Amino acid sequence: MAFNRRVFVLGGHITPFIGKKHPDFIWKRHPDFGKRENPTLEETISAAVNGALDATGTPAELVDKAWIGNFVGELFSNQGHLGAAVVGSNPGLMYKPVMRVEGACASGGLALACAVDAIQAGNDITLVVGAEIQTTASARTGGDYLARASHYARQRELDDFTFPALFAWRNKHILAETDTTEEDIGRVSVKAYANANKNDKAHMKAVSLDLATAREAGPNNPNFLANEELAPFMKMSDCSQVSDGGAGLILVSEEGLRKLGKAPADATELVSLAQVTGNLYDDGNPLRMDATANALCKAYAGAGITSKDLQVAEVHDCFAVTELLMYEAMGLAEPGKGFQLVREGRTELTGDIPVNTGGGLIGFGHPVGATGVKQVLEVHRQMRGECGAYQLAKKPTLGATVNMGGNDKTVVATILRTT
Repeated sequence: MAFNRRVFVLGGHITPFIGKKHPDFIWKRHPDFGKRENPTLEETISAAVNGALDATGTPAELVDKAWIGNFVGELFSNQGHLGAAVVGSNPGLMYKPVMRVEGACASGGLALACAVDAIQAGNDITLVVGAEIQTTASARTGGDYLARASHYARQRELDDFTFPALFAWRNKHILAETDTTEEDIGRVSVKAYANANKNDKAHMKAVSLDLATAREAGPNNPNFLANEELAPFMKMSDCSQVSDGGAGLILVSEEGLRKLGKAPADATELVSLAQVTGNLYDDGNPLRMDATANALCKAYAGAGITSKDLQVAEVHDCFAVTELLMYEAMGLAEPGKGFQLVREGRTELTGDIPVNTGGGLIGFGHPVGATGVKQVLEVHRQMRGECGAYQLAKKPTLGATVNMGGNDKTVVATILRTT
């Protein structure tokens, strides 16, 4: 997308991402089980909305438009019509134009794309929210709900856990047809958990993972699929988390900065955004993420950069193998060679191109609608030096995000830089 008006991320708020194994998550083994409840969808949306407004000093009355990314609120929380829920979070938003956007796991990224469009059309101050509650159903019921991001009629019967099965299919091919090993895939997860251990808002902040456990199936890291063909190619540690959480950010024009008494130096600039959509009915090549590659090519062109210019990235690691394929789609590695980056430590906090510094979807967590919003805030926060224990030693000045829905079907890619 070619911008005719500059776009700035002023800041925002990320709620804690919680779920099973998080110390604050109430489940049957928690001492407060039956005495307290986890945050609801309504409470999570409110926390994201008001947290973003407060963090940026933005009066709700000055917001021109707002969007919320959410995938399956009707199923996990029996609640749709979430634009009105955003308005219900703050009286200053009353009668503002607000709507929900859905694109599976790219719902948050699509909400952001809508805000960018609005700024290009003349709006100055926008609010972007993402939220998801996914722990209200059993794992198998939740797996059925989330399978709606696949082609349900054709792919649902692969396994009770449709998406792990789809990416086990990718794992099977990448292990057979490239030099990637199970240890390389395990290294992605070990990195994610290690970064999350430094991140107080991460789902897996209190859970450690070593390479001996991550690189092969075992009692503490089982293969869990029922599909006999695909079961050997997906372990628990390969997966992102089933998380509850939300994120909100304020996206503004130059005039929006002025209205809020801010300057470009108080923000990061979103210099390019690309949104692409693939074919739901075509599985594509298991060794490539063509929609993601197409989105990044467009995003780089819009920013006038190449992959070599990147200093930090937040990518959609719904499974460990996805991160390796993302490296290749982004042009950070040659086809079939993504494993080299993680094997050489290049994507760690101390590497030359750190990826998913707060833990990514595997470590930080994956409340589906919130992920695309959180990713942009994570790059913004790294550029502002606000990431605490996982802050990079040198603040990056140019970074990318990639938010993906389905099996490489809906992709939103952004490029951000300091001003």
